[in-house]
Formats: sequence, C-alpha cells, structure tokens
Amino acid sequence: QVQLVESGGGSVQAGGSLRLSCAASGDTVRYFSMGWFRQVPGKEREGVAAVERDGRQSYADSVKGRFTISKDNAKNTLYLQMNSLKPEDTAMYSCAADYAIDWWALLHPGRYNYWGQGTQVTVSS
Repeated sequence: QVQLVESGGGSVQAGGSLRLSCAASGDTVRYFSMGWFRQVPGKEREGVAAVERDGRQSYADSVKGRFTISKDNAKNTLYLQMNSLKPEDTAMYSCAADYAIDWWALLHPGRYNYWGQGTQVTVSS
C-alpha cells in the first residue's frame, strides 16, 4: 500500500506558474501508474495529467502545452509543473496511484485506489 502527500499549491495570478509535488511512501512509485486530478465544488473530479509505469503520458486537452507531469523514481515523487495558469485552473488538486492502469484509462479517477489529501490551487485574474 502507498501513502501520498501533495504540496506546492497556493495562490497565483493568471499567467503564473506553480509546481505541485506528490511524495509517496510505503512503496516505490516506479511500480505505479500515477496521475493528477482536480475538482471544484459541485463538479466531478477530472483527470489533468497522468503517467504510466513505463513513462507514457496522458493530458487533458485543457492543459496540453501548459502542464507537464513527471515522476522522479529516486525521490519517490510525482510532479506537476503548471505554466500559463488560468482562472479556470482553480481547483483542489490531488494525486493518485495504482499498480496497473491501461493508457486509455489513465485520466479516469475511478481507476485509482490510492489518493492524497489534495492541495488547493487558486488562480486570480
């Protein structure tokens, strides 16, 4: 079993950048498919970016070209670099992990069994 703890959220103006981190413990991230998800009150959780165990990545159309997901196996940490942030990126961001998720399902939150507590990102115009 793996435990996930996110950090790096905060408040930023539109056009700014943030880097989210998701530190894992209890197991090694190299064995996991992992992803970043976000949710605003009253809306369903949506997949933002995810990476398979072999490194293949998937991004939501709304963040392509602005967000980059990466995984550092040595530090057992998942990252999300967010550039050119927009007010509509405001949400609670959570990381998730599971042992084997097909590439086509990487952005489906129901496929993941392990979740962090989330970190808030607020983008002002």
